[in-house]
Amino acid sequence: MPQPTLVLVYEPEKPCFDRLVAQGYPTERAIEISSYLAQSTDLKPGFGRLAAACEKRGLAFKPVELDDAAVVLAKADPATTLVWTLTDGIAYFRGGAAPALARLNGLRTIGSDDSLFALCQDKLRSGAVLGALGLPVPAAGLARNGEWLAEPPASPKGWFVKPNRLGAKIGIWPDSRITDLDHALELSRRVFSHYRDDVVVQPYVAGRNVRASFLGLKPETGVEALGTFFVDSGGDFQTMADSMALYGETGQAAKNTGTYVEPELEAVGASQPEADRKIRAIVQKLISGLGLKDVFSVDFRVEADDTVHLIEFEVCPGLPCFDFRDYCRKQWGMELADAMAEAAANRFYR
Repeated sequence: MPQPTLVLVYEPEKPCFDRLVAQGYPTERAIEISSYLAQSTDLKPGFGRLAAACEKRGLAFKPVELDDAAVVLAKADPATTLVWTLTDGIAYFRGGAAPALARLNGLRTIGSDDSLFALCQDKLRSGAVLGALGLPVPAAGLARNGEWLAEPPASPKGWFVKPNRLGAKIGIWPDSRITDLDHALELSRRVFSHYRDDVVVQPYVAGRNVRASFLGLKPETGVEALGTFFVDSGGDFQTMADSMALYGETGQAAKNTGTYVEPELEAVGASQPEADRKIRAIVQKLISGLGLKDVFSVDFRVEADDTVHLIEFEVCPGLPCFDFRDYCRKQWGMELADAMAEAAANRFYR
């Protein structure tokens, strides 16, 4: 019988960068946008460790660049292939095509339904769905290049402005928290000029940033395996510059110069157990109502009185990022490569 194979599909930064430049984006903007794919850059040096971890569990490991995925997946054996999509995307990035290609070819996948790969990349539509599920997501307005498409609700604490279809803090600047809606329109012009994207404008919510991480080591793993951590980066919110200094080539340069500083992580349950309980209840609803499964992350803001605000979810969390590596060690007692290989093996053998 052919050996079971874990196929990891990923979109590298360089092809994305080249495509954006060909579409007319200036070099600086293309660098910023393609930095979203830095987890591919950061995970690639660990492919050897991942292959060894898979081999220990009787699996073959096959990393596949996205541009080669259509051909590779069309030739794959449905009986012995499991597809793990590392990077998502429907607009600037194209990884959302990978789980759809897997479904087209009758291949099993690890991760959420391919429809969620599109939903999580559009903050306005995602927020509307989360709100329909009764989850505590801030309402949002939408602006494009200085014009309101939908005005945001009133907010005594001001608003927060971010691009609608870009992640990794791209297009978030120190002045993204505002108290004047005219400034929101100014930011929408800046975002449209830089990235050709709309902005969502949400009421500002106070509190500390929380990242909830999940890897279902076994198919039956539930919300009890969720890791919930306050992420303290020294400011109220992370900006694009903060994010770029952590990951990919820019992050490596920061490591080389000694300027790399990881945010501090603190378990939510250690100081706010009620907030931790609320977060787990919300994530359970995301699992049962939205269909999140296998591997994902969710961002929250948590206030001192245990009020929890759901900000957004990711179906392709940054696996090589410091927070997910830390989660694998604390929750599963494994380094990332072993945790990924164990999760894949359990899908084959259980």
